[in-house]
Amino acid sequence: MLGQRVVTAIVLLALLLPALFAASPWPFAGLTLVLIGAAGWEWGRLNQAGAASIAMGLALALACAAAWWAGWTRAAPPAAWWLACGLWVLGGTFALRAGPAGWPRLPAALRQAGGLLLLWAAWLALASAKTIGLNFILSVFCLVWVADIAAYFGGRAFGRRKLALAISPGKSWEGAWTGMAATVLLAFAWLRVDHAFAVDSASLYARIDARLGPFGLVLVVLFLASMSIVGDLFESLVKRAVGAKDSSQLLPGHGGVLDRVDALLPVFPIALALASLSP
Repeated sequence: MLGQRVVTAIVLLALLLPALFAASPWPFAGLTLVLIGAAGWEWGRLNQAGAASIAMGLALALACAAAWWAGWTRAAPPAAWWLACGLWVLGGTFALRAGPAGWPRLPAALRQAGGLLLLWAAWLALASAKTIGLNFILSVFCLVWVADIAAYFGGRAFGRRKLALAISPGKSWEGAWTGMAATVLLAFAWLRVDHAFAVDSASLYARIDARLGPFGLVLVVLFLASMSIVGDLFESLVKRAVGAKDSSQLLPGHGGVLDRVDALLPVFPIALALASLSP
């Protein structure tokens, strides 16, 4: 299993890193479009779409391609980000309160369409973040990664109170707080890098700091870190509702695409919504 995980990780990095660091945005947009289409297929399988899951994945990929063709990866309507933000905050809160038992009670069509809409918004935000600049997109990626890594080690070291026992028994409040604290430190460290070095674009933190100041930056970073937890818990809730361990086996040793990107899904659209406020 460990060997599988390592090989899969190496292959993913070999594909992702050149696309991410490419001067042109299209390799990254194209690669992530394929991955988000696969995530759409996984979402259909987890939500009773059956044989139509493949069609759902293809439809999602085509919707992303249509937005790309329309130029939305460079100039998406800010309303798209705020709509996704509202869906994640309100819908995520409702789903987590309902728990795994409440999820299957929602109409299947609503669950399927809602998930595809959120995946479409996440892809558009990823592609748009790449067009803004490498420094910007990395600042958002690293927020999610640091929150996750710090939460893991904080939970291992200090975890006592369960965060969501019925959804993800391994997560604790202490781990969540550790992850949030780490992202605040990351934000202020990144600001110093922005000011000290020539970067291709302002980071998310620099944009928020310019608009809202240091106190506003802390609040925004804590909010984004908490939404990364919501994304993680939301996918865990859906899998638990149908008794699935992984979203699929597309990534040997890692599960499925949704298992790898769940925490990113709410953070990128919300980050783009907040970045649109910057002067």
